[in-house]
Amino acid sequence: MVELGQIEKPTAESFAGKRKLYCIPNVFPVEDAPDEYKELFNKYWDEVIQQLEKLEAIGKVRKIFCENIHVQGEEALNILAKINERALQIIKKKIEEGAVLLPVESEENFGPFMDWGNCIRVVRTKEVFTKVLEFYTELLDKRLQHILEVIESNLSEGEAGLFIIRDEDRVRLQFPKDIEVFLVTPPSYDSILKWIREKWKEIS
Repeated sequence: MVELGQIEKPTAESFAGKRKLYCIPNVFPVEDAPDEYKELFNKYWDEVIQQLEKLEAIGKVRKIFCENIHVQGEEALNILAKINERALQIIKKKIEEGAVLLPVESEENFGPFMDWGNCIRVVRTKEVFTKVLEFYTELLDKRLQHILEVIESNLSEGEAGLFIIRDEDRVRLQFPKDIEVFLVTPPSYDSILKWIREKWKEIS
């Protein structure tokens, strides 16, 4: 696994013929967020675009894998428009350049996974939380295994793929050894995590 900062000038030759996966932590807009967060959010996605352009020196994105997408075509883009407009901008640009957006979610797993996630947010008792977390984790594991299988079966030899997913989910994935994984982590990502931690402290 390679952090982008470790390779100032990646050469196409050193990665020729290898499968490459450019992983971007999915940072979402926050409803009614203060200007401070909006600035950090937009700065983050601007820096992602810059880092992605550098990475494509070793391989242009040909396949796009993005969490929350279980459909194809215009329907997939409409879902992204409601969830994260900045991620959609990047994906649309890559599609215009010849890449293909593939559904990574299984409808069978994704619906229940989202439902259990919503349940976790509203439970109040420890006993119920423990039980709900059990179901949630079970669905999360199934979901991530399906995502891994989609990437494994669709990323061809020599191709580069773009993978947008929450970083806490990405770290649970064990990619095949023949896939070179590149982490796109702009400086502003740490600033966003710090902002979120501080906000949690304020409300806890």
